[in-house]
Amino acid sequence: MGKYVLDTAENKAFVRAMRKELLDFGKNFPSPGGSSYYLGDDGTPWKDRPRETWITSRMAHVYSMGVMMGQDGSKELAEAAINGLLDELHDKEHGGWFAGIKEDGSILETKQCYAHAFVILAATSAYTAGLPDSRELLKEALFIYDKFFWDEDQGLAVDTWNTEFTKLDEYRGLNANMHSVEAFLAVADALENENYRVRAGRIINNVICWAKNNDWRIPEHFSDSWKPDLQCNKEKPDDQFKPYGATPGHGIEWARLIIQWAVSTHGEDSENVKDYIKVAENLYNRAISDGWNVDGAPGICYTTDWEGKPVVHDRMHWTLAEAINTTAVLYRVTENEKYKEDYAAFMEYLDTKVLDHENGSWFHQLDRNNNMISTVWPGKPDIYHALQATMIPYNENIGVSIAVALK
Repeated sequence: MGKYVLDTAENKAFVRAMRKELLDFGKNFPSPGGSSYYLGDDGTPWKDRPRETWITSRMAHVYSMGVMMGQDGSKELAEAAINGLLDELHDKEHGGWFAGIKEDGSILETKQCYAHAFVILAATSAYTAGLPDSRELLKEALFIYDKFFWDEDQGLAVDTWNTEFTKLDEYRGLNANMHSVEAFLAVADALENENYRVRAGRIINNVICWAKNNDWRIPEHFSDSWKPDLQCNKEKPDDQFKPYGATPGHGIEWARLIIQWAVSTHGEDSENVKDYIKVAENLYNRAISDGWNVDGAPGICYTTDWEGKPVVHDRMHWTLAEAINTTAVLYRVTENEKYKEDYAAFMEYLDTKVLDHENGSWFHQLDRNNNMISTVWPGKPDIYHALQATMIPYNENIGVSIAVALK
């Protein structure tokens, strides 16, 4: 059982081995131009799928961390992904980054906040690792984000433009804002630019307000006036990026980001931090109460309705990864043994159900009985969530982004 218990020698060995295996699994991602192929079940590139900016950025991020961990081959892989972001995925006419490139070389339309947040994260991690051209990439990514995605009046980010940056979609969403918080905190740490930490806090305080007023289930989708749209995609509840209802995994992920921001802003022992830790506990405990082990089998349901009843029972690998991260962080800041016990339960579930012991990496989607399916997430496109779940639990600097903490 020690294999699953936080801070034991056995658990540290388990996550170290998994970390190395994940970095080995993802190594075939680069296309000739550097953009990331979508990886299949055994890590073989699926070359008939688009090479997307958000996946390429995630690979640049994880292999930049691989550089700092001394993982063989990581420098060449990270540099390939950075080159893909600087060249073929970059829109040299209108600025910013295409959503992706299709197999035939044509572009995927739109400019997505979600993807641009990941470009910032990738560039920041590459800069922290000292990779060539990363400062240039980061400067451009911040310029484009500030110009087109950040809404200073609202203290939130808009979501999607057309490719030419001439028409803004009316949809507003929190998924892109959540990953913007992650990116902003990384930038603030790497560049010592507190403006981005302040921005992260503005987003967070908006989210907390919505969550408090909704029994700690976070609305995900909004109109252009930031009115919650609680019925969005009710007819397509398992949408890949805009699912209907509450997403327990996002409640869990927000909890961790809130703690990171609060500790970095106020200091770990301040009264303000204690208030934010309580918020994080409310978010986490609501998500776990609604989603974990609620339908006759272990696992966290993808979505629930607004009363907490599961809607999509599938288990997504990223939700488990975030649960592993957040339980460890909550244990560090509260010393409450409950979170350590939850961490052990999630690690055991990972080892017995979600780790692919034959082909490597984690199964990205399981059904309610923990059988592999691929209706939402076929293959294993990237290693970002899984790799971070081997690192964040052992990051001693809770208020510091993981790549900067590595350095």
